[in-house]
Amino acid sequence: MKAYVAGVGMTRFEKPETRDWQYWDMAREAGSAALADAGITYAEVEQVPVGYCFQPSTAGQRAAYELGLTGVPVYNVNNNCATGSSALMLARQFVEGGVADCVLALGFEKMKRGALGGGADGGDFSTSPVARHYGVMAARHGFEMSPPTAQIFGDAAREHMEKYGTTEAQLAAVGAKNHRHSANNPYAQFQDVYGVDEILAARVVHRPLTKLQCSPTSDGAAAAVVVSERFLERHEPARLAVEIVAQAMTTDTEESFASGSCVDVVGQPMSREAARQVYERSGLGIDDVDVVELHDCFSINELLTYEALGMCEEGESGELVESGATTYGGRWVVNPSGGLISKGHPLGATGIAQVAELVWQLRGEAGPRQVPGARVGLAHNIGLGGAAVVTLLRAAG
Repeated sequence: MKAYVAGVGMTRFEKPETRDWQYWDMAREAGSAALADAGITYAEVEQVPVGYCFQPSTAGQRAAYELGLTGVPVYNVNNNCATGSSALMLARQFVEGGVADCVLALGFEKMKRGALGGGADGGDFSTSPVARHYGVMAARHGFEMSPPTAQIFGDAAREHMEKYGTTEAQLAAVGAKNHRHSANNPYAQFQDVYGVDEILAARVVHRPLTKLQCSPTSDGAAAAVVVSERFLERHEPARLAVEIVAQAMTTDTEESFASGSCVDVVGQPMSREAARQVYERSGLGIDDVDVVELHDCFSINELLTYEALGMCEEGESGELVESGATTYGGRWVVNPSGGLISKGHPLGATGIAQVAELVWQLRGEAGPRQVPGARVGLAHNIGLGGAAVVTLLRAAG
């Protein structure tokens, strides 16, 4: 049975501690918007997978209860930065498997200011779920006194530069592009435009990454209503439904660790395999895609993902972004929302927010950031630890 996204909604992503709200307020705002977008009520929802990382157990119920007290199953999902797309994947599986005809995928996060930690308990990285990942980093690069997540991705950038000649200006071009895109997104945490030179001159977080190449901590929520063909036949959709053509999740394999490379340990092999599965299942390839929302937690990860998705050969991603191929007027438009770097990154919401942007693009409802003629969109969401989810969407009709 096919699955469709019938409605989406999200809050504006905000800098933590700047807006007086709680996670359930965010969830109510995003969830209500998605239900209204689909033209349905919460009473028609049969299952609710809810993604978040930093709230306590059963926070999913506390959030969903803001939308209604109907007794439906609520599932609490946590998969690091891939949490939102993991909740969406459960929603799709419920629908495709015939378990439910209408599912609400909800994701939110209320975060603290400052850089993310490395998942260590009291600073002891041996207890971290990502201890093996950081162990690979430390063995090759040592351990510096910079934020752990920026450090492991920054070290991946150093390896890419050493192996392929990728330049700091090419990394900064990712940040410049995404900040430029977010200027047209009212949901984005940042809407300031920066040039490559300004991004290079920003404070260094972990060489070669500067602050304007790193995603911030954020508060916010996103939601998507996923329905079956049967549901669409019974309900006249309020908006054009968008088909989930294919979706795949992968986790780490031996390839992630065997090379001792941070490029592998931060997830490029997972992303490559998830994309391969999606292309195989859908019969479509990257050349069929018009618009991409991918996981640019740091500028280097956008470049690594170009290669994993097949947009270019390994080592050519710096040249690809520099050429203009991934912005308006190029071959693809990547992160028209501004991506994680500029739109923001509330972990539980990110994967669903990516799909919300693609749904608006494929309906032709993205306003000044609309990608002309967009018919096929691809979302890529990855979490260190690890999980990678790739979702392929197609406009109906």
